[in-house]
Amino acid sequence: MKGSLMVAADAETVKGQACLSNETADRDPLASSLPSMVRGACPSLSAPMQTGDGLLVRLRPSTPGLTIAQFHALAEAAQKHGNGLIEITARGNLQLRGMTSESIAGLAADIDRAGIVPENDVAIEVPPLSGLDPSEIADARLLAERLRSAIDSLDPKPRLAAKLAIIVDGGGQLVLDELSADIRLKAVKVSDGRQLWTLAIAGTEATATPIAALPDAQAIAGVITLLKTLAAIGPRARGRDLDAASLQAQFPFSPDLARNETIQPAPPVGVIPLDDERSVLGLRPAFGQISAQHLICFLDAAEVAGAREIRTGSEHSLLLLGLPLERIESILAAAADCGFQTRPGDPANYAIPCAGAGACASAYYATREAAADLVEVGADLLDGSLKVHLSGCIKGCAHPSPAMLTIVGAATGYAIVVNGSSSSEPVAYIHKEDLKSTLAALGQLVRNNKAAGESAQQCLKRLSRDAIATALRQG
Repeated sequence: MKGSLMVAADAETVKGQACLSNETADRDPLASSLPSMVRGACPSLSAPMQTGDGLLVRLRPSTPGLTIAQFHALAEAAQKHGNGLIEITARGNLQLRGMTSESIAGLAADIDRAGIVPENDVAIEVPPLSGLDPSEIADARLLAERLRSAIDSLDPKPRLAAKLAIIVDGGGQLVLDELSADIRLKAVKVSDGRQLWTLAIAGTEATATPIAALPDAQAIAGVITLLKTLAAIGPRARGRDLDAASLQAQFPFSPDLARNETIQPAPPVGVIPLDDERSVLGLRPAFGQISAQHLICFLDAAEVAGAREIRTGSEHSLLLLGLPLERIESILAAAADCGFQTRPGDPANYAIPCAGAGACASAYYATREAAADLVEVGADLLDGSLKVHLSGCIKGCAHPSPAMLTIVGAATGYAIVVNGSSSSEPVAYIHKEDLKSTLAALGQLVRNNKAAGESAQQCLKRLSRDAIATALRQG
């Protein structure tokens, strides 16, 4: 790999991708009439997105989960009207690929016939096991329903950004801490025994700015206030556009109120116990994607085994409810045969590729093939302490939040980003033919430098960006 680092001028090539879609629309009148490929667009049945393998539809059912029959119908519709590829996104949305302008109406009709109602209003996201998990502090789903009713009753309706997201997280085993949101509500218990909701803006649980700690009714009113403020700023305003200082002045808040008992979140893959009698089985389609044919095969086995409901979750996960404990082992075998990742410690769980070249017109490389190469030659990175994001372009759709390592595709090669998002400043650039050797070199870097008891993430943090760039140059 020696000599493979590219000149720093290629930074402009990578950064320039960020506005490529908008510039194309400005230059070409025809481009502006096509379905949007802009990062901020939100594809749906009524507004599918044109991408490399046809039209893309993103679907978030309005119910907590789907029955086996509904999921079966969805897979059949994806196969009949598209190319049969189904994805679960980082936020737990379903994506159906390969539709045409002629097939969209048929897809919508089949989804409606299955009784699947898409959520088309402001995205309010809750942990997938909310209301079922006895370890959660508060029922987030119940509060989210009350919040939805409050938003629906607003008159006039606020004009809000298409991808504006609200998270309501009651805690428990599967939380949404790593997902970014414009507005966050997180359940906390305070020293006097009360349960409150921390209201925060613009970020993940770790990076969002706290505004207040409020009881249920005031938490809902607080979110409504923020939505009205965003609408007043403009229809593209996001949480980052809010003035945190002025909001904090409106809601007296002591950070001490937000102190919470730390519960180690469960991985969304594997057996997740709820109590002595109930468990949930978490699976992940291999690198977030599965064919309708393989999904249908698995659903048939799951139905025979007694599964009654399927929910999608963050980190590209799929959760089976209702399985008898004695049948879980047989279902794990069937899931593996059908292309699911089934083990919490599977290194492939920590390689996060986007759709990649061929599926996405914006992508510069085959990210899923690269993810398989990473598992093969760079497994030392994939010990569960960090995620490696393989992004076909600067948009970073598969993992919008920062990752310890991100490999970003560009016209002339790849950018290597350390502890940042796909649009962050890279530490190095490599040529197109050097990706696999670079992945191997990064794995070797950890293997050769990791101290006793140290994780891959701790090792890379200790080495620093400059040390990693130097190691790649010498590779």
